[in-house]
Amino acid sequence: MLTPMSNGVLALLSILPIASVAVFLVALRWPASRAMPIAYIVCAALALFVWQVPVAVVAAATINGVVVAATLIFIIFGAIALLNTLQESGGLYAIRSGFTNISGDRRVQVIIIAWLFGAFIEGSAGFGTPAAVAVPLLVGLGFPAMAAVISGMIIQSTPVSFGAAGTPILVGVSTGLSNDPAVQELIATAEFTTFAALLDSIAVKVAFLHALAGTFVPLIVVSMMTGLFGANRSFAEGLRAWKFALFAAFAMTVPYFLAAVFLGPEFPSLLGGLAGLAIVITAARNKFLTPKDEWHFEDKSQWLPEWSGTIEIRAEEIPNRNISMVSAWSPYFVVAALLVITRLDALPFKSFMQNAAVRIPEIFDTHITINVAPLYLPGTIFLIAVLFTYLFHRMDRPALARALNRSGKTAMQASIALIFTVPMAQVFINTGGGAAGFDRMPIELADGVAMLAGSAWPLFATFIGGLGAFVAGSNTVSNMMFSSFQFGVGQRIGVDPTWIVALQAVGGAAGNMICVHNVVAASAVVGMLGREGLVIRHTFFPFVYYALLTGAIGYFLLWSGSHGAVNAGSLIAATIILAAIVTIWRANRIGAT
Repeated sequence: MLTPMSNGVLALLSILPIASVAVFLVALRWPASRAMPIAYIVCAALALFVWQVPVAVVAAATINGVVVAATLIFIIFGAIALLNTLQESGGLYAIRSGFTNISGDRRVQVIIIAWLFGAFIEGSAGFGTPAAVAVPLLVGLGFPAMAAVISGMIIQSTPVSFGAAGTPILVGVSTGLSNDPAVQELIATAEFTTFAALLDSIAVKVAFLHALAGTFVPLIVVSMMTGLFGANRSFAEGLRAWKFALFAAFAMTVPYFLAAVFLGPEFPSLLGGLAGLAIVITAARNKFLTPKDEWHFEDKSQWLPEWSGTIEIRAEEIPNRNISMVSAWSPYFVVAALLVITRLDALPFKSFMQNAAVRIPEIFDTHITINVAPLYLPGTIFLIAVLFTYLFHRMDRPALARALNRSGKTAMQASIALIFTVPMAQVFINTGGGAAGFDRMPIELADGVAMLAGSAWPLFATFIGGLGAFVAGSNTVSNMMFSSFQFGVGQRIGVDPTWIVALQAVGGAAGNMICVHNVVAASAVVGMLGREGLVIRHTFFPFVYYALLTGAIGYFLLWSGSHGAVNAGSLIAATIILAAIVTIWRANRIGAT
C-alpha cells in the first residue's frame, strides 16, 4: 500500500504536465505550437518511466488524441468557412446592420451574441461549438479578435454543464458514478428510487449553483472588454452597463433553472438561451435598461497588433448585396435547427448519425478505441450551412472557392498545437494499470489535494473539476474522471456526496474558460494562433471567481448545519458579492461625476 508521503510525491509528479503548460504557455507566453509538444513529452515520459504504462497504451492514447484533434480541426474549418462564405455572399453586411439597429453599443451586442446565442448553441451542440459560432460572428461585426475570443471563452461556464442536450450530466456524471457500489447503496437506502432520479437531483443542484454564479458573467464579459480593449482601458465603462447585464443574466438563468427542475438535464441551456434571446433582444430594441451612452471600440488604426487575427474582417471589405435580415441569419438558423434535431433522443437522426461511425476497437490490443462519427460532428453541420448559403444567397463558384480556400489555410494553422495538445490529454487520462501499480494521474493528483484539504474539500472540489476540464478539454470527460472520486470524498468527510458531485460538474464547466485546446480552437477560427497563453491569463480570473464562489456556496450549504451560518463558505461568498456590489457602485459614481 502506498504511504501518505508517496501519495504526495505522486500528486506532485502528476501536476508536472499541467505545470509545464502554465510555465511555457502562460508565464513565458510561448505559442501553443511550441509549448504543447513539451507538455506532451513530459506527460508521456511520466507515463512510461514512472507510472510504467506499457508503450502500446501510450501509443494508442496518442493516436486517439491525434484523431480527436483532427475532428476539432474539421469543426474549426467548418466554422471559419461559414463566416467567410457569409462575407462573400453579403450576408455579413446585413447581420452587422441588424445588430446596429438593435443597438450600436458593443456591450449590448456581446451580451446578446456571446452570452445568449452562445448559451443556446452550447445547449444544442456543446464541445466548444459556441466559440466556433460566436467568436467569428463577433469578429465579423467589427470586434477585435482577442476581445471576441476572451468573451467567447468566459461564457463557456454557466451553459456548459447542460451542453449538447445535457451530455456532461447524462454521459459524464452518469458514466463516472454508474459502477460505483457506494452510489448503488445510496440509491437503495435514500430517497432516490432510481439512478436516473439521482442524476436529476444532481442536475438541479448543478443548475442552482450555476444560476447563482452566472449572475455576474455578462457583467464580467463587458467590463473585461472595455477594460482591456477600450480607448480608456476602463473596466468602469463596462460596469456602468450593470442593469442591462444583470437583466440579461436573469433572462437566461431563471428559465435555465426552471428547465432543470421541471424538464431535466437536456434542456436548461437550450431553453435558457432561447428564452433569454427573445427577452433581451426585445428589451434592447426598446432601450429597456440599456446604457444611456453607447460604447464603441476605437478606430482599428489604434488597436494594438496583438488584438487582431489574420482573418480580421474590415467593414469596407464586406459586400452589400441587399440581402434581407432573415436571409442573412438563415444559415445560423440552419445550424441551430440541425444541431437541435440531431441531438434529441426522441428523433431518429441522432442514432443514425452516431451509428454511421468509423470505429477501430482496442488499438494495439489495449482498452483504447477510436470512434468517430463524421456525420454527427458540428463541422458537418457547418458545411451543410455553407452549401445552404451558397445556394440560398445565389453565390457564384469563385466566391465560394475563395471562402473555402481562406478557411482551409486558417484551420491548418491550428493543427500543430492541437496535434500535441489533445494527445497529451489522452495520455494523462490513460495512465492507469501501469506496472508501478499507481492510479491514473488525475486521480493521484486529486487524492493528494483531498488529503491536504480535509473538511474544507467543498472549497477545492470545483477546482479539481476545472483542472480536469483544463487538461482533458471537456466537462464531460472531467466528470467521467472525477465524479466517483468526488462522491467518495463527500462520504468520507460526512456530507451529502451528491452536492460534492454537483460542485465537480460546476467546476468542470468553469474549467472550459481556461482549457488549452478550447482556447486554441477559438483562436484558430479568427486566425489568432500563438497568443493562447495571453488569452488564458485574461480568462483565469473569471475561472477563479466562478470556482471559488460556487465552492464557497457549496461549503456553506454543506456545513451550515454543524458549523453555523457564519462559516468559511458564507464569508467567502459574502466577500465576493459585496466586492462586486461596491465595484459596481464606485464605477457608476465615477461615471456620474
